[in-house]
Amino acid sequence: MELFLDPSLWAGLLTLIVLEIVLGIDNLVFIAILADKLPPKQRDKARLIGLSLALVMRLGLLSVISWMVTLTRPLFSVGDFSFSGRDLILLFGGLFLLFKGTMELHERLENRGHEGQGNKGYASFWAVVLQIVVLDAVFSLDAVITAVGMVNHLPVMMAAVVIAMGVMLLASKPLTNFVNAHPTVVVLCLSFLLMIGLSLVAEGFGFHIPKGYLYAAIGFSIIIELFNQIARRNFIRHQSHRPMRERTAEAILRLMGGRQRNAGQPANSEEAALNEAMPQEAFKDEERYMINGVLTLSQRSIRSIMTPRGDISWVDVARPLDEIRIQLLDTPHSLFPVCRGELDEIIGVVRAKELLVALEHGMDVATFAANSPAIVVPETLDPINLLGVLRRAKGSFVIVTNEFGVVQGLITPLDVLEAIAGEFPDEDETPDVIADGDGWLVKGGTDLHSLQQLLDHHELVKQEDDHASLAGLLIAQKGQLPQPGEVIDMPPLHFQIIEATDYRIDLVRVTKDKPHDDEEENA
Repeated sequence: MELFLDPSLWAGLLTLIVLEIVLGIDNLVFIAILADKLPPKQRDKARLIGLSLALVMRLGLLSVISWMVTLTRPLFSVGDFSFSGRDLILLFGGLFLLFKGTMELHERLENRGHEGQGNKGYASFWAVVLQIVVLDAVFSLDAVITAVGMVNHLPVMMAAVVIAMGVMLLASKPLTNFVNAHPTVVVLCLSFLLMIGLSLVAEGFGFHIPKGYLYAAIGFSIIIELFNQIARRNFIRHQSHRPMRERTAEAILRLMGGRQRNAGQPANSEEAALNEAMPQEAFKDEERYMINGVLTLSQRSIRSIMTPRGDISWVDVARPLDEIRIQLLDTPHSLFPVCRGELDEIIGVVRAKELLVALEHGMDVATFAANSPAIVVPETLDPINLLGVLRRAKGSFVIVTNEFGVVQGLITPLDVLEAIAGEFPDEDETPDVIADGDGWLVKGGTDLHSLQQLLDHHELVKQEDDHASLAGLLIAQKGQLPQPGEVIDMPPLHFQIIEATDYRIDLVRVTKDKPHDDEEENA
């Protein structure tokens, strides 16, 4: 009765059951491979018969080995060490566990599965069952030796083996799925094997290690792994609240090196493994820029893509025909909105060459433009839905208006391409960003998405912000329109206002702090 009140006995039993179950996972993998050679109706029967016979064999091995370890009479001596039958079994068993645990850890860490090691199938049902029994006998040796090394009482060993085999019989598929979903659990149990194997080797040489030390280490490791699983579950739960599109885009961008993780934000093991498998050198800068543009297109606003109102070239029907003709010839644009007096009074959209021909024939500009009415979209339209509107426009552009019908800008297919692949300036335009020594000269109307990609700093664009340009960001930071010469710091970036008027920011010089590693190398 006192035996059943021993806490260390129950701790050893529970730990041994867990180890026996985990050590039996390999058996289940091989059994599944062999059972697949049979017709579907015979697979479950072969699995149950094979595991049942294997249980009998495992109990027999356990009885024999448990009896042999009671042989304490010295057989021979080497130096100061004398070895009995028990010492030899413990020594070779410990070495076997060390070898088995090391090989299994190597396969897990190298991501090598068991699928490539399966035996050939057999046409006969009993031949497959025999193969299952033989394989289980081979791969159960570590489980039997582990049981001998963990506890000192044969009934406890047999009870653990029977319970573990019963669990495997009843829940083989859920167990396999759990281990596949939690690879760290397998690695943890294999580390227990190494620890137990080392203790058996020490026992074989006459150095006794109290099993309480092993239980304490195993229990502490299990608690840490429990915390790890809870943290992992909470992380997955948090990620599930974010849109799938956003999570997928961020994962791909991190793989390409296009988005750096914050210093205080840890990366999980899967992400670290993927980053290791796909280095940044696998993609050129242009490729990363374009893929980044495609993945972040849905997160952008139309305002960040459109040509703003102040940069629109439009034709006023109230002007003399000669001035309209000169405007069409001097401007490199091929499409013009035609308006009456002001930009908000749009009549239609015309092609420059067609309007020139119409002027030569003396046609009325307003009448000609009315034949091609403008396509108008609200500024709240999603960029993905905008693509369908541009397709219907058939090479023309669309006008963007606010809720009051005031024109905010226009969007052409080229604007969408620039949002993905970068800027394509016209003949009358200068690039938005120009390198200037150790910094950049940036126009105030530069899109923040393209700017943050260029500067490799992904904190400029935030979903809750209502601005889309560099000027809007700086005004929001300052709280008012900054004056020329002022410097706005957003570490590691610094923005110096170069040119500004009373109502807008025209030019900004941007500098970026050097990383500490670069400063140390220069020093």
